[in-house]
Amino acid sequence: MKELNDSEVNPLASLDDWEDDVLNRYPDPESIATSRSTEEYRQYDDPARDTVKEFYRLNHTYQTYDFVQQKRADFLAFNRKEMTIWEAFDFLNQLVDDSDPDTDLDQFQHLLQTSEAIRNDGHPDWMVLTGLMHDMGKTLCLFGEPQWAVVGDTFPVGCAYSQKIVYPEFFVHNPDYNNPAYNTRLGVYEEGCGLRNVHMSWGHDEYVYQMMKDYLPEPALYMLRYHSFYSWHREGEYSYLLDDHDREMLKWVKLFNPYDLYSKSPVPPNWENIKGYYQDIIAKYLPAKLKF
Repeated sequence: MKELNDSEVNPLASLDDWEDDVLNRYPDPESIATSRSTEEYRQYDDPARDTVKEFYRLNHTYQTYDFVQQKRADFLAFNRKEMTIWEAFDFLNQLVDDSDPDTDLDQFQHLLQTSEAIRNDGHPDWMVLTGLMHDMGKTLCLFGEPQWAVVGDTFPVGCAYSQKIVYPEFFVHNPDYNNPAYNTRLGVYEEGCGLRNVHMSWGHDEYVYQMMKDYLPEPALYMLRYHSFYSWHREGEYSYLLDDHDREMLKWVKLFNPYDLYSKSPVPPNWENIKGYYQDIIAKYLPAKLKF
C-alpha cells in the first residue's frame, strides 16, 4: 500500500461523520432518544457528504484481504498498552470531536448514553456493559490507524462485494476486485461456513470483539463484532455465508443496533448517581486490566 498523506489518513472532520451518514441511510422514527426527532439529528452542510464519500473511496480501495490479515497479526497481539477500564476510558477521551453539532460530550459520555438507554429498557447487565464498551475499539485511532481502518460499514473480505454496501462503485479500485481468488460469490469461503470463519474488513468492531471475547456472553460478542455490518443486519445480504448460529444471533444484533444509532442526547447522565452500578458490572465481567 502506498504511503498515505494526511487527508487520506483522516478524510473526515470527525469519526462521527460516519455515524451521521449511517443515520441518513437508516433513519428510525421510533428512535429510543425521544428528546429530538430523527430529522433533527446530525444537521451538516452538504459538503460533509463529500468527505464521507472520500472516506468510503479510501476504505473500499485499501481494505483488501491481505490488509486485514496484516492488521489482525499486528493489533491482535495486544502488546501496545495495558490499562484499567477507567484508564482506558480516559485514553479514549483523547479522541476529541470539535465538529459535532449535537453535543460537546466526550466519548465516555456518548457510550454511557448508549448503555443507560439499554439499562432503562430493562435489558440484562451484560448487554448494558456491551453498550458501554462497544466503541472502545476506536482507540485504534490513537495508535495511528487511519479513520477508514477504524470506523465505517464493515463487510467480508475474500469474496465478492455486495452491491448493498454503501458506495459499492469504489470497490473497482480494490486489488481484490479483479483477483479470481477473491472476487467470486464464495471466494475463499464455503457455503454456510458461518460468520466466525469469515474475515471482515478491519476496524473497531473486530478489535473490541477480540478484546472482549473471553469475558462476555455470545449475544454480546455478536453485537460487538457485527454492529457495523449493515449489509447483513439491515440489508439481508451474505445469507450464503451464514450458518444456523448466525441466524439465531441476528436477533441480538438487531436488538442492539437502535441503541447504537439513536441513543445520543445533549443531556448527559448523572454519573454520580449511576457510578456504583457501572463499577459493579465492570468488576463482575471484566478483568482488572485490559490489553490493547
